[in-house]
Amino acid sequence: MPWSPPRYPRRVPTDTLNRELGVGAAVLLGLGSIVGTGVFVGTGLAAEAAGPAVVVAIALAGLLATFNGLSSAQLAASHPTSGGTYEYGYRYLSPALGFTAGWMFLAAKSASAAAAALGFAGYLNRLTGIGDGGPVVAVTTVLVVTGLVTLGVRRSALANAVIVAVTLFGLGWFTIAGAMEFDLDNFSPFMSGGAAGVLEATALMFVAYTGYGRIATLGEEVRDPSRTIPRAIIIALIATVLLYGAVTTVGVGAAGADSLADATGGTAAPLEVVARGFGAPGSARIVGVAAITAMLAVLLNLVLGLSRVALAMGRRRDLPGAVARIDSTGRTPIVAVPLVGVIIALLAGFGTVRSTWAFSAFTVLVYYAITNLAAIRLPAESRRYPVAVPWLGLGGCLGLAFWVDTVAWMAGLAVIVIGLVWHAVARRLSKNPRS
Repeated sequence: MPWSPPRYPRRVPTDTLNRELGVGAAVLLGLGSIVGTGVFVGTGLAAEAAGPAVVVAIALAGLLATFNGLSSAQLAASHPTSGGTYEYGYRYLSPALGFTAGWMFLAAKSASAAAAALGFAGYLNRLTGIGDGGPVVAVTTVLVVTGLVTLGVRRSALANAVIVAVTLFGLGWFTIAGAMEFDLDNFSPFMSGGAAGVLEATALMFVAYTGYGRIATLGEEVRDPSRTIPRAIIIALIATVLLYGAVTTVGVGAAGADSLADATGGTAAPLEVVARGFGAPGSARIVGVAAITAMLAVLLNLVLGLSRVALAMGRRRDLPGAVARIDSTGRTPIVAVPLVGVIIALLAGFGTVRSTWAFSAFTVLVYYAITNLAAIRLPAESRRYPVAVPWLGLGGCLGLAFWVDTVAWMAGLAVIVIGLVWHAVARRLSKNPRS
């Protein structure tokens, strides 16, 4: 007997968002989320773990992201609504797993956004001397970006296009200028961090690719989602794998893995530190400007994505119902946006780049494990890719999740338990039906 997805009582949303975005805008939003903290900060953290073999970790993380991206694409095409895996978990798995996915998304991406804000502060300090690269500048930046997002997705998407253009120019400059300083000896000894270091670096760098999930959370805001979402995810992933591979190879070849790692620990601005040693004039300044714009793009897109998942959770009363409110234009979740902005600001105010990034790595791997599990349960008529794809994604996510720092994964498990307790209590107290 063929399997069919479980049915849960559904509360039909009274508010919906406008469908305004095409493939190009969706790809740019994805790139704005992907090409940011991962390449400008995460590469240093991964180099600290794996040494020169960080380039292998980049490739492995890209491969796993591809499996997960294909799973996300076919899920989003068959179930195009805001909320991403939160919605897919409810539809194809169970309320508990759906809630866990949403809870993990909020935790992972809030931590990623905080890391982006702290990275922004570090690069801004290196470039201009403003602030000390610490939490005050980071928190202020989060609040400003949150204000921009309240203007609506169309204006935010326009700002994102400009930011992505500046960022790609800076990374292109880094790659060309760094290639002139390339020294193969910097790759020896290659496996200085051992196999364990490569696995930890892969887990850390996987976070750098997961901005493609930003596209899936816009299921209600893109035109022709069954066609637009898969194309946008795949295009964004291919472009990012190529870019990350080039930048990381050049960075290690020009300065060595130790220089990348030391820069991350001391300034949270590793590419700018490396670029100071390039012979091409102005390299550090160009890379610094690109990093600053990249961090802004990450914050912009993460606040957008987080608010849409919070919106979906509010609709089911997994968060307070007020979180599901949308303004009169149908463009902005007017409670969810400031809510996630405050959460990110708190994390940026009390965390560090290293701690927020490691915590994000564990929680996002759990999130995508649920994504792949939901893709495995897709009916045959909705499947676009072989079932082996989500199985490989599931195995990769679960296999890497516990290679991050022990404190990070223990904190992640604690957050899951807290969330499930809250979910059980909220379901018991709520008198409203859920979907």
